[in-house]
Amino acid sequence: MKENHVVWDDRFVKRSERNRLNNHKSGLVWLTGLSASGKSTIAHLVERELFRKGIHTYVLDGDNVRHGINSNLGFGREDRKENLRRIVELSKLLIDAGMVVLAAFISPYHEDRAYIRKQLEGDNFIEVYVKCPVEECEQRDPKGQYQKARAGIIKEYTGVSSPYEEPENPDLVLDTEKDDIETSVRHVLEILEKRNFIEL
Repeated sequence: MKENHVVWDDRFVKRSERNRLNNHKSGLVWLTGLSASGKSTIAHLVERELFRKGIHTYVLDGDNVRHGINSNLGFGREDRKENLRRIVELSKLLIDAGMVVLAAFISPYHEDRAYIRKQLEGDNFIEVYVKCPVEECEQRDPKGQYQKARAGIIKEYTGVSSPYEEPENPDLVLDTEKDDIETSVRHVLEILEKRNFIEL
């Protein structure tokens, strides 16, 4: 059994103090859905609105994170789990720093999303399912990834050669096939207001 001699440093400035200074709660909004469903676009537009209101906020985006902290990970099952584990830990630090974190990750498996929720349980966590059929996502396909996956160039691609398990009880569902992007952004802002993060 691995011995653990690492002790958490409970710093002098508390999260509650940062929240009071910022005049808003900190927490995590986790956006899950297929590639090209609109997760990142919604997250960044919500970030812009929050920033405009003076809210301390930051977007963690799947592609951007894989350029740096998770650049050594692939897309197999175990690497996907590790990818999300690291994101959860990074999110915890940003939340402790007093920020509203918007995390846009495909996160296709029930097991992984349950892990995320458990890690943030009772800690200002909102799960948002950005719902869009794979056929519509393929039509959008801004990066050409679905086409490469269909051709076998990209392996284990969610929605093509790897499954996406729809969330069963998300806090919010955004139907981006039917609703425009402005409507989706408004719904996220409304649930943030309902959870007392912000005032609209």
